[in-house]
Amino acid sequence: MKKIIKVLLAVVIGLIIILASIYAYYGGFRTITFDIREDGGEIFVYENVTGDYSQSPVVMDSIYYALINNFNIETTKGAGLYYDNPQHVEKSKLRSEIGCMLDGALDSLKMAQLSGRFKIKILPRTNYIETKFPNKGMVSTFVGIMKIYPAMTDFVEKNGYKDSPVMEIYDVPAETIIYRKEVVK
Repeated sequence: MKKIIKVLLAVVIGLIIILASIYAYYGGFRTITFDIREDGGEIFVYENVTGDYSQSPVVMDSIYYALINNFNIETTKGAGLYYDNPQHVEKSKLRSEIGCMLDGALDSLKMAQLSGRFKIKILPRTNYIETKFPNKGMVSTFVGIMKIYPAMTDFVEKNGYKDSPVMEIYDVPAETIIYRKEVVK
């Protein structure tokens, strides 16, 4: 009986170590800090989306592949601008803008072609609350959401800022998710 207990204990300890290692790999133990930075100015090619935020990756990928295949434009950053808090708004009514940030400027002909298919805007150059989180796959996205959003809400409240939409920028080459919220006083 003692041998079975020792084996079970070893298995449980082994599982805890494995799960803690996975959590650490995806950024789970990372300390979250925020900076106020002037940023923005990027060209954002997007679609308005209403409904569950979980559809964001499909829309982002669709726009990414349309940019490559139909317009010969390669981009390295997917992004989503999320207007509503899913804890306060019904899933079917959540509002977002999902798409890609262009890596550089385009000529007026290319912009006209894109605007016939997608919405396009230049993101405002202003002060943002920003933090970065490692992007090592979908698990990083979920861990980031669990860690970043509550910390960002606390930061906004403690500093007396008003609520504003949150942008998630998936910088593929840097393997980073940038969380950005406009500073509104």
